[in-house]
Amino acid sequence: MSRLATAFVLGYHGCNREIGLRAVNGETDLLHSDHDYDWLGPGAYFWEADPQRALEWAEEQSAKGEYTDPYVIGAVIDLRNCLDLLSREDLELVRSAFRAFITMQQKAGLPVPENKSAPGRPDVDRVLRYLDCAVIKHLHSIIEDVPVAQREVEPYDTVRGLFIEGDVLYPGSGFRRQTHVQIAVRNNACIRGLFIPQPYPAT
Repeated sequence: MSRLATAFVLGYHGCNREIGLRAVNGETDLLHSDHDYDWLGPGAYFWEADPQRALEWAEEQSAKGEYTDPYVIGAVIDLRNCLDLLSREDLELVRSAFRAFITMQQKAGLPVPENKSAPGRPDVDRVLRYLDCAVIKHLHSIIEDVPVAQREVEPYDTVRGLFIEGDVLYPGSGFRRQTHVQIAVRNNACIRGLFIPQPYPAT
């Protein structure tokens, strides 16, 4: 169990205003994303400690016609048993899962998915994370396929990762404008409460 970081964190979720308000009022659960290119595998996605980045993402979805009224809600998240990709131990676990995944694909004669760039996005971002998503899903399946009495690792409640994204912050910089920490919540019980954030600067 990854408890090297603080157990409770604040996360921010970009969504349509109507859905966000219904979720805060307890009228609906947040939908879990389950695309083949999701960065951290299936789950309800949050930007850790960054409501502005969550709003930018919601506005991007609005520009594509996915959302009509971009909005952000906040969440108190208990990471619980977290696959934390900021932890060396957990990174090594994912690398082992990658090797097992490659072996499985080769034995089945199936292609290995690749991370790809989206049209109009910098190639370095590789925002379509087909390979990473497949590897994380494979790790989940390895753990969940072990009988409960024989498990040495429990299924993960959350997955957390750092992503370097966007243009350089300034010429010669090693920082990028959209770098962020993202959390995929697999177990809705980890969302201890939802709230409407205080106003923050518009983009």
